[in-house]
Amino acid sequence: MRRYELMLLLRPDLEDDKLQAAVEKVTRAIVNAGGSLSKVSPWGKRRLAYDIQRHREASYFLIHFDIEPSAVREIERGMLISEEILRHLVTVLEDRGPAEELAPAAAARDVEDASASESSGSPTESTAAAARDVEDASASESNDSPSEPATSGAEHEPASAERPAVEASEDAPAETSADEADTQPADEVRAEA
Repeated sequence: MRRYELMLLLRPDLEDDKLQAAVEKVTRAIVNAGGSLSKVSPWGKRRLAYDIQRHREASYFLIHFDIEPSAVREIERGMLISEEILRHLVTVLEDRGPAEELAPAAAARDVEDASASESSGSPTESTAAAARDVEDASASESNDSPSEPATSGAEHEPASAERPAVEASEDAPAETSADEADTQPADEVRAEA
């Protein structure tokens, strides 16, 4: 079974008892299909971004449920037929694991951040020290080659496989081996002869 979330937009002119009846119809369809409800949240009336069937507002309901994926299509078909429902959207909720597994990782990250800030002193001192380190590094590199920017050479130098091949000039005759001549189009072979 998978966990799903269903957002329902119901007509705003429905009375409360008809709203509840429409929501109950959907929840009954979920339970009859073998699903189980986790949460039903009424969000109330909200303004729509655009008109839907000449309505500017809709009553929103959010429903969380667990059901087999094969049964979702049948439930959606029933919602499409219903006149009370303006729109609906069924989405799969991702299982992100229990909160106990996520909490230690976040706690460890907070401890690392706190120890880093304590060891470096105040933030202004660490910023000033970092600026001095950058100035010292750029000064030592600029002494080596004043015309080049202070960057590592590995970033700008292409790998041997990425280097462009040297093209023959127009004045020099093109040298082709027998293998290359077989792979060239006929027009180019005639032009060389």
